[in-house]
Order: sequence, then C-alpha cells, then structure tokens
Amino acid sequence: MKTAKPSASQTDNAALALRRFRVVFNAVRTHFRHVEKETGLGGAQVWALSLIQQNPGMGVGEVSAKMDIHQSTASNLIKILVKKDLLTLSKSDGDKRAVELRVTAEGKKAIKKIPGPFEGVLPEALRQLDDATLASLNRDLEKLMHVLEADEDAGSIPLAHL
Repeated sequence: MKTAKPSASQTDNAALALRRFRVVFNAVRTHFRHVEKETGLGGAQVWALSLIQQNPGMGVGEVSAKMDIHQSTASNLIKILVKKDLLTLSKSDGDKRAVELRVTAEGKKAIKKIPGPFEGVLPEALRQLDDATLASLNRDLEKLMHVLEADEDAGSIPLAHL
C-alpha cells in the first residue's frame, strides 16, 4: 500500500519541528557539558547528589523514585558517587537491609561548585509551562512515540545518559 506524498506545508512543518527538537536537545547537552566541565560529574550524578543533600538518610529506592529512573540506574549512580567519596552509604539503624545515604564534606564542596538547576534545564523549563501547554505537549509527544514505535522504558533513562 502506498502512502500519500506529504504536502509542502507538511514537509516545512516537519523540518521546523526537527529544527526545534535540535535546539532543545542542544540546550540540554550544553548544560550537561557545562556541569561536567565545572564539576567533573555527570548531570544525573549531580541530580542524585543534590537530592541526597536535601534528604539526608534517603535510600536508593527514594533516589530512584524522585529521579523517575530504574532502581538499578540509581544504584549505579550511587556506587560512582560513593567511589568518588562524595557520598557515604550505611546500614539503617531501623532496618538492617536498608541503606542510608549521606553527602560527605567533599560532596558538599562539589555541590557548591555546581551550576543549577541540579536536575537539568529541561525539567526546570517544563515546570514553567502552564498545565494546558503541558497536556498538549504530552498528547503530541505520545503520538510521535507511537509513530516511532519507541520503547517507553527508555523514559526511565536520564537525559544526561543519552
């Protein structure tokens, strides 16, 4: 079955949308590169570190939930931060199976150098949009994901890892 040839306006609109995606992704990539240059830490590492500083004693599951990432991804981020001596990991007094995370003195120094926003420029920008715009954006992106036959599980991978 043949599909109809796109009209000139569809082609122009598709090119404009592609150009805008490039602008958005470039802004995100530029922010993460700047953060990494300033701190030596990746964007997801910065976000995890800042969350733990704001919530001393939180566990890996809480980091995973707050960052909306898979628990194994959060665990890997935390392992790197512990290895860099930016976090400590200790058994919980109440539940010996659970761990508590805390930012070290070295981690606190690193956080002071970090240009914000900690979670990245895209989440910050999305929070500034009104509900109607976000609802429309979500509907439109869902249509695009369907056309792409995209793996929805990829939504739990931090942008800094893409």
